Amino acid sequence: MNVRSLTRGLCSATAAMTLSFASATIATAETITVTDIAGRVVEVEKNPSKVVIGEGRMIYSLALLDKENPFQRVIGWKDDMINFDPDAYRAYLAAYPEVKDLPSFGSPYTDEWNLEAVISLGTEVVIMNLGNLLKAQESGIIKKLDEAGIATIFVDFRQDPTQNTVPSLQLLGRVFDRRDEADAFGDFYQAQMKVIYSRVQGIADEDRPVVFIERAAGYNPAKCCSTFGGANLGRLVDLAGGQNWGTLKTPGYSANVSLEAIFADDPDVIIGTGANWSETNPATTAVLFGYEADEATVQTRLAALAAREGWPELSAVQNGRFHSVYHQFYNSPYHFVAMQAFAKWLHPELFVDVDPTATMKELHDTFLPIDYSGVFWGTLRGDS
Repeated sequence: MNVRSLTRGLCSATAAMTLSFASATIATAETITVTDIAGRVVEVEKNPSKVVIGEGRMIYSLALLDKENPFQRVIGWKDDMINFDPDAYRAYLAAYPEVKDLPSFGSPYTDEWNLEAVISLGTEVVIMNLGNLLKAQESGIIKKLDEAGIATIFVDFRQDPTQNTVPSLQLLGRVFDRRDEADAFGDFYQAQMKVIYSRVQGIADEDRPVVFIERAAGYNPAKCCSTFGGANLGRLVDLAGGQNWGTLKTPGYSANVSLEAIFADDPDVIIGTGANWSETNPATTAVLFGYEADEATVQTRLAALAAREGWPELSAVQNGRFHSVYHQFYNSPYHFVAMQAFAKWLHPELFVDVDPTATMKELHDTFLPIDYSGVFWGTLRGDS
């Protein structure tokens, strides 16, 4: 081969390599335009490999899309799961030991957030919670991320979960190129919710028991009470065939209420929320629901809450309608399981064939990378 032929061959090879590299770069950097749950039109990299989640408990949702490894694209988070749902954290840590090295950047809605670290890691997308949209706008963090070439998308499993869970997962499914997984869970979710909707539609108002939700019951033993308005778990009560006490009392998302008001109204049903907060708050008397909970401890904690001053006189305690449920359902796409438990408590005759435990097991077996274990709701037994 002469020099000209060799040079021409090398040039052709170089051109081919350049073309291949350019094509690979273009493929890697493919962007799509989405509308997030805040109604913002955002251009975001499709199937990003470097994602920061504004709350650690967003893993509940990412696990539905990346069952093989929900952490494979997460390069940073907030440590709320470690602090407030340590059972779940340890379950994921056992499956994915590398999680222990995942950096926590703090809250993206405050000055504590390490923006410099987020940028330096080459973050492509930051996922935030709709409930903190105003804080994110006021802090200027969205603008700063945009200037750094980092997309921000908002999802919602807390403010209006019954309306926004499926759209949020579909949004993430598009961004992560996991649309089939998002659709599969969406179908399952809708089917589980319709089991309840179809049966409670004909219940007259007078046959809908009044339900008081004690939010984070016993978290601070010296403080009572916080409740949900007509949103989140309060909305689930209304949809499950009850009348949420908070919906009747406040137009807000949540409210602090006095014991005197609760005792005066004497609600038909009481449902507290609890989780394993004992590591963050050793003094808590909450029901320690989660993947490591056991029935005996649940009953002991329920009995202690029911025995607080004045509570034994309430109809719900006397009539065996004193319940509690895993607090983290309030910020999770799995809230339909809590809704099934509510429906059984409120109208047991209508939901004899509905088994929330079986639903929870099916959820884990079909969609999640960790096994089902522990206890996630309970009713105070008469012998406790």
